[in-house]
This record gives sequence, structure tokens and C-alpha cells, in this order.
Amino acid sequence: MSKAKIYYHDIGDYLSREEKLTIIRKLGSVGNPEIGWQILNPDEHGDWISQRNDVFESFIPIVSENKFDWKTQSFFVLNSRGNETTRDAWVYNSSITELKSNMQRTVEFYNKQVKEFHDAKKDNPSLKADKFIDTNAEEISWSSSLVPHLERGNAAIFEPDKILLSSYRPFFRQHLYFGDKMIHRRGQMHEFFPTPNTKNRVFCVSGISNSKGLSVLMTDSIPDLHLNGDTQSFPLYYYEERQKQSPGLFDEAGESEYIRRDGVSDFILFQARKAYGNMVGKEDIFYYVYGFLHCSEYRIRFANDLKKMLPRIPLVDDAKDFWSFSKAGRKLAELHINYESVPAYKDVKVEQSGFDSKSSPDYTVTKMRFPKKDQKDTIFYNSNITISNIPAEAYEYIVNGKSAIEWIMERYQITTHKESGIRNDPNDWATEVGNPRYILDLLLSIINVSVQTVQIVKGLPEVGFE
Repeated sequence: MSKAKIYYHDIGDYLSREEKLTIIRKLGSVGNPEIGWQILNPDEHGDWISQRNDVFESFIPIVSENKFDWKTQSFFVLNSRGNETTRDAWVYNSSITELKSNMQRTVEFYNKQVKEFHDAKKDNPSLKADKFIDTNAEEISWSSSLVPHLERGNAAIFEPDKILLSSYRPFFRQHLYFGDKMIHRRGQMHEFFPTPNTKNRVFCVSGISNSKGLSVLMTDSIPDLHLNGDTQSFPLYYYEERQKQSPGLFDEAGESEYIRRDGVSDFILFQARKAYGNMVGKEDIFYYVYGFLHCSEYRIRFANDLKKMLPRIPLVDDAKDFWSFSKAGRKLAELHINYESVPAYKDVKVEQSGFDSKSSPDYTVTKMRFPKKDQKDTIFYNSNITISNIPAEAYEYIVNGKSAIEWIMERYQITTHKESGIRNDPNDWATEVGNPRYILDLLLSIINVSVQTVQIVKGLPEVGFE
């Protein structure tokens, strides 16, 4: 018996359902000579389409096979998924006041359920928690990690001091309640940011099978799991907790301290110094990786590999190119972390109306929009403020399938969570930081951040990958 042959025709990426059906209707049947069938043969990885490039396998992985392996032959000692809550509407908010209120109410309801469940079990020892709990979404969001706590009778503590800053989506900070039992999976976030005052930087890479292509973004706060895809984060540092052996007079009993460790491996430091000299430090390598992952040549050449694996990258042959990538990565990191302080792009125009010398401008936002779908040089910020002359180049900076500008437009709008009724108003952030213009200034900054990012990326060295 002869082996079957598989014929394939690619109609294009990123099409809507309607666009796909239109193409199929036009082709008519599999016998249409215009189709141009391709015979598929799987490679050694079992890939039928989007086959991997063998060169990619020769590069050094950025992720270690085993976390905290000091002998790893990878760029980093460890990495972590982003923060996974399963109750985003409850534990994230633009307003600290609203967040405290939401979480105090949720913790109180959870503790009430714990008591009621264990009282009920006295009369019915076989009672199961999942048959008892109140699933009213206006009160709580249960998860597979929270229900077992209830079964064991573990009450929760409301910890207002565990409200931290988080990067929820690109260039969209939120207050995060990181308190007792209310985060489903923290990953290594408690080692990357063990205290509210911990200084650190992590860059976040979109996970495997991201249909929008490789996405990478630097942050200095806890990244959400979906910051830029199914986020995998790589730290400049991580922190080990150490109990104080001899507490001082003003130390609490059992008070701990943290030892800072390098996220970049000794292995890659040795390799880089051997190639480029002893001036290279781990920070230089950290920013080299961030710069290299922005390389358009790399992203295009190895797009298929990056859909199936976390990045592997080479140490470039020329020391000059290494330093170019490292310096570019450092510049990109400064832009992407300190984006709020970047000045407005000089040629953008802001027109304001609806106020006079006796009234103040209205900077509140409900939902920003374009005049037309394909007219992006202008944004209607609100009914009184219009931003125009936005350069097309700014929209070339894409993070997880969307321009940074459009992330601002999408996220900085008033929303109400359907199930819980919880409201998240980004104008509250502006009020609490004492800057009514915060959102407008942020949008103007991100336009400039986008243009500068595009220009830095265009100036990266050519690698060749031969």
C-alpha cells in the first residue's frame, strides 16, 4: 500500500472567520488549478507546516532546564510565569481605595464561608466544599487553590500592606492585592519582588504558541500572566529569604532579610567575557538579551521556532555588535520602564475646548477613539480634547499584536466587570496621584516612546545568522 500524500494551501495569517470563508467560496473546490497545492512532509520534530530552522537549535537557550541550577548552560538561572490570580477584577484596580474595599469585603465573605462550612460539616461529615460554597460572583471568585483552604478551615487575613504595583497590560499599571490566599499562582514573583520596596527589573516574553508572534517588554513591577501573552519573565535579580539568627533590639521575632542573587548565569558571563573581554558584566548581558529580542531580522527568520519554543539566542561574533545590542537594550529598558516621564512627541498637537478662564479643562476619559477605523493620526481623547498629527511611525511599535498607543486607548477606559459588578475607573489613578492630566500626559508620552523604540530597533546591527 502506498503512503498517503498530504496537500496544503496557505490562505494567509491573521484572517477573520469571514475573510477565510470568502477565500474558500472564491476557490470553489479542491480541483481549482489556481490553488497551487503544496505536498507536506514532516521534519524530525513532527512539524508539518511552520517548520523550525536548524540554526535556531545551535543558539543558547535563555531558559534553564532546572530553576536555580547554578551550573545551567543557559542565559538565565530561572524564569517564572507572570502572576496568575483567577480573580483579576477583585485583586487589581486603578484605585487603592476601591481595591482595599473590594478585598476586605471578599476576605470577610470567604472567612464567613469557612465558618459556615465547618459548622455544616458537624451535622454532615461527608459534605463536600464544592457542593456547599456560595458561588455568587458579586461576593467572591473561587479557584482550585482557594477551595482546599476552605476545606482545611484556613481563614484568610486581610493584609492592606500587601498592595503592590503591577504591570497588568502594556503600559497599564494597576494596584495589586498580593495578600493571603487571594492569588492563585504566584510563580516566582515573591522571589523577584519580595517586598513593596524591592527594586528589580524583569523582561517578559510571550509564551509558546502565541499566534501574535514574539513579544517582549521590560517592567520593574510584578507582571500579570497576560501582560504580553502568556508571560514568561526573566529577572535581573532574584531574592532569597534568610531568617535573622540574632534579631536586634528593634527586630520582630522571626523577622527575615533577603539576599540578592543574579538572574543571569555564571555560564553565560564566562562565555561573554571569553568572547568580548573582562569588561562585560551580567547587567550588560541582561540588556544584550533585551536588545537582541527586539531584532527584526531575528524575529522574522525564526518566527516558526519562536511559536514552538522560548527564545534561544547566539552570542554575536563581533564585540562591537554585542555592545551595540547591549546599549540599545539598556535604552529600550529605560524607555519602557520610565515611560511616564518621557516628554510628549514634539510635533503632536493637542486641541482643547469647552472651558474658559473661570473653569478648568476636563481631563477625565470614558473611552478614547479614532475618527475612523483607518484614520489613526487623530485621537478623540474626550468630548473636549483632540490629539492630532500623530506620526504613522508610532504605530509600528507593536506589543503582543497591538500598537502601544492602542493598548493605552483600550485599557484607559471605565469598565464594569459583568459578573461581580466591580468598577475600575482609570481616572481614579489620576486623582490619587494628584495629576488630573495623568492619562492625557501618558498617551502623549507613549507616542514618543513608540517613535523612539522604532528608531532604536531600526538602528540595531545586522546579524546575518549564517
